[in-house]
Amino acid sequence: MQKGENCIVFEQDYIMRLIKNMITMTLKIFCDIDTKSPCMELLENEQSKNILSELIELIDYGQINEAENKLFKIYESKNKDYLKLALLFYSHLNEKDDDFLEKNNFTRDEIKVGLKDIMSMYGLSNFARVLLQDI
Repeated sequence: MQKGENCIVFEQDYIMRLIKNMITMTLKIFCDIDTKSPCMELLENEQSKNILSELIELIDYGQINEAENKLFKIYESKNKDYLKLALLFYSHLNEKDDDFLEKNNFTRDEIKVGLKDIMSMYGLSNFARVLLQDI
């Protein structure tokens, strides 16, 4: 790996960490969930667990845009379980490496934008802007 490649890898790791920190902080502050490893068990509603499972399967098969479109179609305002579901969706997506994302026509920046959109739906756009301002 050359020097320039090291910078790119470091930058992507940094972005991944910022996104992960934003997700864990949002879960802690707005959902009263303290976890370093967001997982499906955080969802209380069985239907939400099934939806997340379906969305994760789409992601894993490389159908990321379809999964994200489904996520936004099921939005329910004021539903904390939906907020948790969306955060877990982006957490799983954020764990994918850049090659996987690129191969499936998605970028780390789109993860950031999706998170900002979700946060905005809950009136938390300023919170998201502060946490993601560096990326």
